[in-house]
Amino acid sequence: MTAEPLRGVYPILITPFMEDGQIDEEGLRRLIDFDIEAGVHGLGVALGSEIFKLSEAERDHVTRVVVDQVDGRVPVVINTGAAGTDLAVFYSRRAQENGADALMIMPPAFMPAIADEVRDYFRAISAAVQIPIFLQDTPSAIISPGLARQIAEECEWVRYIKVESQPITAKVADMVEKSGDLLTVFGGAGGGYFIEEMRRGSVGTMPFCSQPEAFVGVWDLFHAGDEAAARELFDRVIMPVNRIAAQGSGIFYTVHKELLRRRGVIRTAKVRSPAPPVEALTLRELDQLIDQLYPLNS
Repeated sequence: MTAEPLRGVYPILITPFMEDGQIDEEGLRRLIDFDIEAGVHGLGVALGSEIFKLSEAERDHVTRVVVDQVDGRVPVVINTGAAGTDLAVFYSRRAQENGADALMIMPPAFMPAIADEVRDYFRAISAAVQIPIFLQDTPSAIISPGLARQIAEECEWVRYIKVESQPITAKVADMVEKSGDLLTVFGGAGGGYFIEEMRRGSVGTMPFCSQPEAFVGVWDLFHAGDEAAARELFDRVIMPVNRIAAQGSGIFYTVHKELLRRRGVIRTAKVRSPAPPVEALTLRELDQLIDQLYPLNS
């Protein structure tokens, strides 16, 4: 599955929960089919999946369910970063054993590491696996283009980077210029700068999974040379959801889960605790937007 270079729209799956907080496996399988039928090029399990709220047994279970339901139709990327090197190695080996096609890993962020420690961290992980690795550059764990290049030079399996730290579009351009011969660059951060990133050399994005057909549509139109149509679709369908999701820290989980619930894909919009509250007016605005964008699902 990883013989061809990874590129395109790789939504990060949410983890559906029942009202009691247990994983809704049936809902997860339905979500996977929903995204694949929309034409996505790959799928991921990562921070947007609330992976940091899952036990080790649940991590294994989610990975196995995703790999099983995908059944080779698209590549599967699993986030295996951790606060410690040994734990990240453990998560990475388990993800590979459970069938992941690639890994996505951010540097330690709980106790930030200096550059040499970050290089040691990725060297240890790369030596322990035999599948491609995405570096994940985030606001809490920034990877400079120079450091990314060093890591890629030293680590056999580090082949991609997902850029999410500010200024995002400038960072994508800088990463492509300075490390693009060693690393394939993806965008992230909810796909909010998808078109701008592609103009600067990004070959993919990892947005939320609630609007897969819209992101695939933007990708197809952009690569067909119709950037005006790509922009119209993005601004009309994707941007309004992103604007609501960005109104409070962490409320994007509720926003995207509620959108999927209203679209008939999952049964509940349950987010595991701790979950920031969403004010009533914001929820009403989300309801109005969903009615406007997806009237047949309301």
